[in-house]
Amino acid sequence: MMHLIVGNTGSGKTTYANQLKSNTNGILFSIDTWNNTLFIPDKKPKHSLHWFLERIERSETLILDLIHQLEQAHVDSILDLGFSKIAHRQKFRDFAQKNQYKYSMHFLDVPKAIRYKRVMQRNTEQGATFEFKVSETDFDFMESWFERPTQGELENTRIITN
Repeated sequence: MMHLIVGNTGSGKTTYANQLKSNTNGILFSIDTWNNTLFIPDKKPKHSLHWFLERIERSETLILDLIHQLEQAHVDSILDLGFSKIAHRQKFRDFAQKNQYKYSMHFLDVPKAIRYKRVMQRNTEQGATFEFKVSETDFDFMESWFERPTQGELENTRIITN
């Protein structure tokens, strides 16, 4: 089973994904951890969003291969990959359907003010789910970048509102 964790910045995706991991036979893939480990140390001021997206795409190629292996071993994959865009979510749904893998979407629908407060608190406390600081500018960018799930996507989706 593939679990697609969807929500905007600060909605609690990583916390939720870790809780899901503790309640399932699953392996967690968190794109923030991959970015922080593999790419952020090499990032230069000249690098744009395109630079990150290119590297995320390469990471996802590996993740998709690992999902095949996990499915063969009957182990869930918990995908904390952001899924900010409809097309990105569709890519993984298409992958699941093509390979006849079960999948579930989990949408963390949390108001902006709560998410912003969480992000600023995480920046300060740098606790268990902290990977890197998110500036107010980055938070605002993600507000415009995120595409809320469509009504069709929300059918058979678990919606979390806290």
